[in-house]
Amino acid sequence: MFYRRKVAYFTKPTGKMSAYNFRAPEPGGAELRTDHRGILGKARKVREKKLGKEDIATLASTSLFASVLLDQGRWKEAEKLFVQVMETFKTKLGPDHPDTLTSMANLALTFWNQARWEEAKKLFVQGRWSEAEKLELQVMEIRKTKLGAAHPDTLTSMANLALIYWNQGRWSEAEKLQVQAMETFKTKLGPDHPDTLISIGNLALSYWNQGRWLEAEKLQVQVMEAFKTKLGADHPDTLISIGSLALSYWNQGRWSEAEKLQVQVMETSKTKLGPDHPYTLTSMNNLAFTWGKQGRRAEALALMEDCARAQERVLGKQHPHTLSSLASIAKWSS
Repeated sequence: MFYRRKVAYFTKPTGKMSAYNFRAPEPGGAELRTDHRGILGKARKVREKKLGKEDIATLASTSLFASVLLDQGRWKEAEKLFVQVMETFKTKLGPDHPDTLTSMANLALTFWNQARWEEAKKLFVQGRWSEAEKLELQVMEIRKTKLGAAHPDTLTSMANLALIYWNQGRWSEAEKLQVQAMETFKTKLGPDHPDTLISIGNLALSYWNQGRWLEAEKLQVQVMEAFKTKLGADHPDTLISIGSLALSYWNQGRWSEAEKLQVQVMETSKTKLGPDHPYTLTSMNNLAFTWGKQGRRAEALALMEDCARAQERVLGKQHPHTLSSLASIAKWSS
C-alpha cells in the first residue's frame, strides 16, 4: 500500500488571514519533508528505468513523490502524477482495489488543495469541488462495503468528504460526518491517538464556522494540549493545533492571546520547516494581521513585506496569496 494522506486544516477568520494545511502523520510511516523531494525523485527514476512506469513499486514511488509536491503547493505537477497512478492502478488492479481507492483519494485531495490555494474563478472552483466530492464519495462507499464502516481507510475517506462539504459551506453535512468519524476514532484508536485528535480539531472548525465559539475553543485547547504531550511542542501537528486556537482567539478579538500563539508558530515553523515554506509564510501573514489589529502598523507592514517577497519567490507574483499580501501592503502604506 502506498502513501495515503489524511487531512488536518485550519479555518479563516474574517478578513484575509490565511489557512494552514499540514499533513497528518500516517501511523507507522515516515515523515516526508521537503528535503526528501530529491531522494524520492531519484528513486522514482531508478524504478522507472529498471521496472517500467507501470510497475507497482514504481507507482508507489510516483505517489510518494507526488505527495511531496502536493505539500510544497505544486498542485498541477502533483495532479498529473496522481492521475497517472490512478489510471494505471485502475487498469492493472481494478477500480475497487485498495491501492486504486487510495490513489483516487489522493487525487481528490489534490483537487481540494487547488480549490483552497488558488481560489480560481467561481465556476472552476465549483467544478473542482464536484470532482473531489464525486471521487471521495465513491471511495468511501466502496471502502464501507469492502472494509467496513469502522476501518481506518473508511474513516479517512469520511473525514476527507467532510472537508469537501466544509469548504462548500455545507456545515451540517460536514459536522455529521466529522462527529461520526471522531466517535469511531475514539473507540477504535483511543482518545489521544493523533488521528482522533485531528478529527476533534476538524470538528472544532465546523463549530467555529457556525459561530459556536466556546464549543470550538474547548475542543481546540484539548487537541493542542494532547499534541504537546504526545508529539512535542515543535511537531508540525502541534503547530497546527496552536495556529487553529490562535485563529479562534483572533476571531473573538483576543489579539494578545492570538499574538502569543502566532509568534510561537512562526518562529518554530521557520526552524522546523524553513523560512520559505508555504506554512511559514502563512504564519507570517497571520501574525502581521494581528499586529495590525493591535495598532502596531510599522511592525505589521515590515512583516507583511517580508512575507510578500518570499511569496513571490515561492508561489509566484500572480498567486492569490502573493496578491493578497501586496494588497494589504498597499492599504497599510496609504
